Amino acid sequence: MVIPTYNREDLLRHTLDSLARQTLPADQFEVLIGDDGSSDGTKAMVDGFRDRLNLRYFFQEDLGHRAAQARNLGIAKASAEITVLMDAGVLAHSRFLTEHLATHASADVPLAVCGYVYCFNLDNEDAILIMKAIDFDDPDGTIAKLKRTGQYLDVREIFYGLYGDDFADLPAPWLNYWTCNVSARTEQLRAVGMFDENFRRWGGEDLDLGYRLHRDGARFVLNRDAAAIHVPHPKSFDGNNDQAAENYRYMARKYGTPIIDLLPRIGELNFFELNNIIRELGLPQCNDFVAAQGYQRHQGQMSG
Repeated sequence: MVIPTYNREDLLRHTLDSLARQTLPADQFEVLIGDDGSSDGTKAMVDGFRDRLNLRYFFQEDLGHRAAQARNLGIAKASAEITVLMDAGVLAHSRFLTEHLATHASADVPLAVCGYVYCFNLDNEDAILIMKAIDFDDPDGTIAKLKRTGQYLDVREIFYGLYGDDFADLPAPWLNYWTCNVSARTEQLRAVGMFDENFRRWGGEDLDLGYRLHRDGARFVLNRDAAAIHVPHPKSFDGNNDQAAENYRYMARKYGTPIIDLLPRIGELNFFELNNIIRELGLPQCNDFVAAQGYQRHQGQMSG
């Protein structure tokens, strides 16, 4: 399990406490913390969990937003076959890791597993009410209550309502790959280059990774029982969107496929409806487009 962090001592404490309550025995998983230059008491707090968790802590100097590199510190050192990616401030259900591993074990092809995240809010809306709904000593009970009452469900229910839970065959299933709660084979994460460390502002680096996993043949699946709670924390919806927009423009320059070229138009286009838009426009699958471009270049070279 790989978790990036930056000056989120209290949020990370809640996350580690939930991991110490997993049904998967503590000697069967490791927690790798990539610290992006924290100046609070993060390291001392992490050290306090060493008697409950198999922990490794990696620190890098604070040179600005380098969450992608912080994650890579952990992925590069991971020893398990499966890497689960989550964020500081995410509370895991006690079967969180067991469910992720079971999903991978059920398939004979590489998977990109998307877990379910309760209480994810985009602009810290309803933060006070959400905090009151969370029992930090009982994430399982909180999740059961939220599921039963239909409160603070995963914001991607909009996505599932449009496409269903079985969305692997969408042209862009990676749009659902948000690394607050996902997993993939460690070997494949490394093979596709891990996170792109050129992302130096908020947003998009998880979609970029998901896109490359998709191009490499990973099949995207949802496991609602790999559940977690996203603890509210201060954020700026408009500020985050501005940063993500620049990252989407970077992705468009990097890949240049018709599907990726839609990302800078998010705002004008509805994010959750992009797969329908891709189909309506008749855009080619990214692998098909890249193969065709390569063939055309080859033909041009032959004729020259």
